[in-house]
Amino acid sequence: MTGKVAIVGAGPSGCYTAQALLKAAPGLEVDVIDALPVPYGLVRYGVAADHQGTKAVSRQFDRIFTRMGGQFFGNLRIGADVSLTDLCGAYDAVVLAAGLSADRPLGLPGDDLPGIIGSARLTRALYEHPDAGPLPDLGAHPVIIGTGNVAIDILRLLVKTPEELAGSDLGPGPSDWLSRQRVERITIVGRSPATAARFDPAMIRELATLSRINASIQPPAQGGAGVEGLLATLAETTSGPLPVEFRFQTTPTAVRRGPGGLLLDVTTPNGAETLSASALLTAIGFASDQALTGEQVADCYHTGWFANGPTGALPRCREEAQALAARILRELAPDPRRPGRRLLQDVPGTVDFAHWQAIDAHEKAVAAPERCRRKLAQRADLLTLPTLQDV
Repeated sequence: MTGKVAIVGAGPSGCYTAQALLKAAPGLEVDVIDALPVPYGLVRYGVAADHQGTKAVSRQFDRIFTRMGGQFFGNLRIGADVSLTDLCGAYDAVVLAAGLSADRPLGLPGDDLPGIIGSARLTRALYEHPDAGPLPDLGAHPVIIGTGNVAIDILRLLVKTPEELAGSDLGPGPSDWLSRQRVERITIVGRSPATAARFDPAMIRELATLSRINASIQPPAQGGAGVEGLLATLAETTSGPLPVEFRFQTTPTAVRRGPGGLLLDVTTPNGAETLSASALLTAIGFASDQALTGEQVADCYHTGWFANGPTGALPRCREEAQALAARILRELAPDPRRPGRRLLQDVPGTVDFAHWQAIDAHEKAVAAPERCRRKLAQRADLLTLPTLQDV
């Protein structure tokens, strides 16, 4: 089968879609477009710096561009450099897999107060996204709101010693930031009971291996199978110097200014309480940054978080992408008059996959002995190839 397909977003959903399309129909022209100069989106800038096993999926995605005939167009913003209308006119099918990059608001009185830090904002800075802002000071007692994997990622990085971060790709700036934090205790707040917590069990087991954590669970977790049993074991087996309290069945109702920080009003099975916090870290989901809007969006295929919201890990992304690829192939009506990638090839500033390969090689070559790579954190550096070769 022939035809031209553009995929907007080079993260996991976009790459899995490209992979499935080219595996089923090698004759397709499949182009993956990203606003960043580098591919892989969430894998590079969302998966935790110390979870290199998960990041290894990028090697699988490399083959889309080195063996399967896909092409990468980086540093190209749809809506700014090329309109979505023009893109849809140039390709037989357009897939929007742009993900979600903004923080979902708490939706409570006081949720715009200084000191409330969304997980997207924090992790983009920790993982050196080129558009990230500065890392904030967290103070002595940060409170994390949320009981999903992102909350655990943040907790784990705050608890780990420098030695326990060996092998990660956490950069020098974020590493120094972590070493300067003077966190004395951490509280994790969630509305659900422990039995309904959305933590990956493997991540709770990982917490139990860390030397600094001293976990407690409220209400006390019961033993047995499932996440609650793992939490009970975590509380029983950890005795490090950093207290970490998990508070379940605790529903935030408002945020107020307090002496030296913030006050979080909550309701619990025992009634109303107020928790003090030097900073509030919200890990309650992500939202669209509204970069792709307008009537033309409805004419495109959608996948991943852009389609379904911030749910599902990589296996679900792969399953959804494979189903979407099958649907595209059923519905595709190739028109040889469409220009396809000729629309993109002359856009100023666009970079290709060879550019990424040079960046990848450079970052690995200059990594410190205890790190697997040293990311280029500034967009200007990601776009300047001559300096990358001077290793």
